[in-house]
Amino acid sequence: MALELVAVAPGQPELREYSEREPGPGEVLVRSRLATEKHGTMLLFYHGISAMHARAWDGEHGLFQPLDPPPTGRVGFPCSLGNMAVGTVAAVGPGVEHLHVGDRVFGHLPIRESHTVPASRVQLAPEGIADEALVCIDPGLVALLGIREGQVRLGDTVAIFGLGAIGLMAVQMARLAGALTVVGIEPIPLRAELARRYGADLVINPREDTDPGLRVRQATGMKGVDVSLETSGSHAALHHAVRGTCYGGTIVPVAWYHGGAAELRLGEEWHFNRQTIVSGARLESVPYRDHPRWDPERVEQTVLRLLQNGQLQVDGLLQPRVSIARAAEAYRHMAEHPEETVKLTVDFTQP
Repeated sequence: MALELVAVAPGQPELREYSEREPGPGEVLVRSRLATEKHGTMLLFYHGISAMHARAWDGEHGLFQPLDPPPTGRVGFPCSLGNMAVGTVAAVGPGVEHLHVGDRVFGHLPIRESHTVPASRVQLAPEGIADEALVCIDPGLVALLGIREGQVRLGDTVAIFGLGAIGLMAVQMARLAGALTVVGIEPIPLRAELARRYGADLVINPREDTDPGLRVRQATGMKGVDVSLETSGSHAALHHAVRGTCYGGTIVPVAWYHGGAAELRLGEEWHFNRQTIVSGARLESVPYRDHPRWDPERVEQTVLRLLQNGQLQVDGLLQPRVSIARAAEAYRHMAEHPEETVKLTVDFTQP
């Protein structure tokens, strides 16, 4: 029997046994090598929280609609945990010609020892990119969209609120885009140190500097930054991103926000400073503003090239790194002690 990591109830991770089936037509069987979690959105699901709990996204009309009938519980459990995986093709079903046994592949897959999925769910891994870099593609995609939507340009000053995997990628991309000054805002020392290593000029601890928006202003001669990206999902952080951005500047809320927004006070700086808040860091919301030149494939290929040529670094991102046998314990610890983690990684080659 194989093992997978699931949440059986809010806040309760478990390793569960399952039997993997052979691939059917158009499918492949992949044996996992490395897998990671997405700490923001997936942790909300892990705790039973979702913006789509009582309302569903109506893609045809572009708005949320009440569910009918109304829900009787929270997010469905058990639910799979994990976001991306790299593995080796162990078998191919009839009709699959572009993948072969032994190929190294990657995709958006949960934390489990094997996956029988449509061949379209995985991609052949390019040469020269380590497994560790491939499982960091997802935060790279989101960060790249945030940087592009913010139109970060040569000479800009940029603030990144929240230095998880997405924020740490955004720090590097802001530098690549030509930002002269990059300020990070993050309370966790482990992540702050990585941001400095990746190119942040200053990292503000919002637990010590309780007005980080003002602190960003002070770091820029009270002018404010040209562009702020908010990656943490905190409405308070989004308020300070607005507060720390200059007159006429741009704020990109990269995170997926849940719940009320009492801490986002739009009657203050937002009302007076003629700023722009840009939605657009969701990869699946197509077409993009710069369509047809940019689409999801180009975004992904760009991140792959940046990883392949070493312009994007992932050293230090994959913390902690554990075996599948320790995955449930590590997941619970990650949720309870975020200060000790950056991006939980399960290494299936560990005993």
